[in-house]
Amino acid sequence: MTDTPKRLPFSAWVIAFAVAGVLIFGSARLFKSSERRDVDAMPPIGEIPTFRFTTQEGKPLTKEDLLGKVWVADFVFTRCNGPCPLMTSRMAELAKGIAKAKDVRLVSISVDPEHDTPAVLGEYAGRMMADPSKWIFLTGPKPEIDTFARKGMFQVLAYDGKGVPTHSTRFLVIDREGRIRKTRNLDEPELVQKLFMDIGDLLREPITGKVSSSQTSQSPTSPKP
Repeated sequence: MTDTPKRLPFSAWVIAFAVAGVLIFGSARLFKSSERRDVDAMPPIGEIPTFRFTTQEGKPLTKEDLLGKVWVADFVFTRCNGPCPLMTSRMAELAKGIAKAKDVRLVSISVDPEHDTPAVLGEYAGRMMADPSKWIFLTGPKPEIDTFARKGMFQVLAYDGKGVPTHSTRFLVIDREGRIRKTRNLDEPELVQKLFMDIGDLLREPITGKVSSSQTSQSPTSPKP
């Protein structure tokens, strides 16, 4: 005769469900804590100093104009035959993904401001099909640009004997309060995807009292990679 399988007693089922519940709860807490560590892995690197530069449209732009926005900055110049074209192409990829993100901006700052006037930057931005409300190109007095890049943004900037700039190829991710939170190198694998993730993390951070409601859309939209 075949033995009839024995049923587990009711108490055993209770214990089994209790253990499963503890495991599920523990897994959820572990996920939440790892998610929190991802955001905590972006501590402020430094605060952006006050600045006043000129856009490709000839309009002034200040630090205060960008408060409440998450933005990505880089340093380039229009006559660059080195890394600038690749950097600009990466920014163009970002621009496509942030088209519907109301609180995100891209900012490209010229390190050759004596040549890169608003008109020159406007033509360059036009070739990139850059929306000036989303992707801003900046120029200004050379001494102020130099100080801003080196001391304000902690970036390498030098000039050769002919005055040709040698500059950082980093992308800086700045939060709503005007603080540098992350830097990414041009040669990083999956650079654009990582920048989208950085932007999304900062958009999801709670808005503090330092940023007024008028400076944000109050409906953060994550960028689309």
